[in-house]
Amino acid sequence: MKAMILAAGRGERMRPLTDNVPKPLLTVNDVPLIDYHLRKLQRIGVHQVVINLAWLGEKIVSYLQDGSRYGLSISYSWENDGALETAGGIIKALPQLTDDDEPFLVVNGDIFLDYDFSGLPQLSASQLAHLWLVDNPSHNLAGDFTLQGNVLTTINESTPQPSYTFSGLGLYRPSFFQDFLSHRVMPLAPLIKAAIKKRAVSGQKLVGLWTDVGTPQRLEQLDLQLKQQHKGK
Repeated sequence: MKAMILAAGRGERMRPLTDNVPKPLLTVNDVPLIDYHLRKLQRIGVHQVVINLAWLGEKIVSYLQDGSRYGLSISYSWENDGALETAGGIIKALPQLTDDDEPFLVVNGDIFLDYDFSGLPQLSASQLAHLWLVDNPSHNLAGDFTLQGNVLTTINESTPQPSYTFSGLGLYRPSFFQDFLSHRVMPLAPLIKAAIKKRAVSGQKLVGLWTDVGTPQRLEQLDLQLKQQHKGK
């Protein structure tokens, strides 16, 4: 299986921390965020990882190089004219990720999760994607999606169900992007909603610690939490 880490974002809300350091290289418990992902991917047998780059991308390349010290082969997808948003970035990188219609894993480079990536689901022939959801954090109380069993659905106010937030971890077939290949800058949400209409997206709740490291305050809180856990071991 191949995997992609999304690392092209500017990180405006993280300024001034991201003025000189790209978000995925910010550290928690003295370890860059991206390291946690790479180590977990290697442990589940992923060998090839694609990372998209824009803002300060050269620093990520300098730090990770070819990935050999992680036991991985890392390649890069440059977005030299500015970040293409999530779907746009994945679409640009598809030639490096495509292996027939075999699913590949995508994870946001600016999240922390203690999920170990093991036990990934096998997508059926009719499934285009599988997303991991979390309980709604304070910065997204309305949530993004609901679940009917293990089928992802959109929020419907007329038939309210518990809503959840997309964690930033997903498993996708290349064909998930097929109808949008001509789009350059493209968020992911419209693609997910199009696939939901086909009832082609499954999902599950992610159990464990998860943080969208989107502000300096969240980074500081996560860093403190992990250091306290480390001391307790």
